[in-house]
Amino acid sequence: MSEQPEAITVVIADDHAVVRAGLQLLLEREPDIHVVGEAADGHEALDVVQQLQPDVLLLDISMPGLGGLTVLSRLQTAAPHTRALVLTMHSDEEYARQVLASGGAGYILKQSADEVVVAAIRQVHHGQLYVDSSLMGTLLSDIIPTQISADPWDELSEREQEVIALVAWGYTSQEIAEKLFLSANTVDTYRARAMHKLGLRSRVQLVRYAVARGLLNE
Repeated sequence: MSEQPEAITVVIADDHAVVRAGLQLLLEREPDIHVVGEAADGHEALDVVQQLQPDVLLLDISMPGLGGLTVLSRLQTAAPHTRALVLTMHSDEEYARQVLASGGAGYILKQSADEVVVAAIRQVHHGQLYVDSSLMGTLLSDIIPTQISADPWDELSEREQEVIALVAWGYTSQEIAEKLFLSANTVDTYRARAMHKLGLRSRVQLVRYAVARGLLNE
């Protein structure tokens, strides 16, 4: 009999105990998801994540003590392999942009259906981005206006295209290096060179470009 894959480990960070309890009940029904810890504020979230190194951090963006965006910015140091999925009441697309720019792997609304939360956790765990469907239309409306037929994508080398696509999906330089059998420094060089050619200055611009070009649909 084949072995079952290890469960996705999750830490829940939300300042409302009722929300944390509800999410834990929801997730523990899933055989491939295991809640290993919880936190009630931003400082506690970083401490718990650093200690437990979960696969996914389910994070409220409005946290006391240390805001969710600050937690995201420090997560790479505290737990470089943990993927952050923001679960929030804020339906403003600007929050979603900031989350992606800060290294978040996903953005979903608290009013989303239970199955959406579960699917988003699985998706970000597998290295993909997840943005609530209600925000996609607005995010797409202000994506880089350059027509695809005129963009410099074809000027990129095949390796630069591979790196840009993987960065857009949310993979770290180290993860990309392992996938492509390169060093992390070489990956960073390809990324910087490609972003320069594309005229992109930040990760959020990169993600918008990738969505516009259909790279996240491949």
